[in-house]
Amino acid sequence: MEDNDKSPSPKDYYKILEVDYDATEELIRLNYRKLALKWHPDKHKGDSAATERFIEINDAYNVLMDPDARFEYDLTGIYEIHKYTLREYLARFKGMILTCNGLGISQSSSLWTHQLSETTNKTTTD
Repeated sequence: MEDNDKSPSPKDYYKILEVDYDATEELIRLNYRKLALKWHPDKHKGDSAATERFIEINDAYNVLMDPDARFEYDLTGIYEIHKYTLREYLARFKGMILTCNGLGISQSSSLWTHQLSETTNKTTTD
C-alpha cells in the first residue's frame, strides 16, 4: 500500500519572493524576475534543488499576482512567524501591524478591502 499521506508543507510565498506582506504588485514582479533569473534551471543544469526553488518561485508569483488567489492566501496562508526574530517580524509585518487596526490593509478602497467587505456582506445577508 502506498503512503499517499505526504502532503506538501505550506509555503510562505512572501518569504519565497523576499517581499513584505504589504508589497505592491510592481515589487512582487521585480523580485520575481530577479529570483527567476537567478534560479532558472538553464543556469543550474542538472541541479534538482535549483529546479525545485524555481518552481516554488513561480508558484509564489502566480498566487501573489492574482488578486483573488492572494486574498485567499492572505486569509489562510502560513507566515512562519515563529522563524523570525523580533526585528525581522516587525520589519516584515509592518503593514499588518501599523494599518487599519492591525489587519494589514489601508483605509483606501483597495481591492483587498473591497473583497473583504463583499465577503462580510455575503455572510450577513445569508
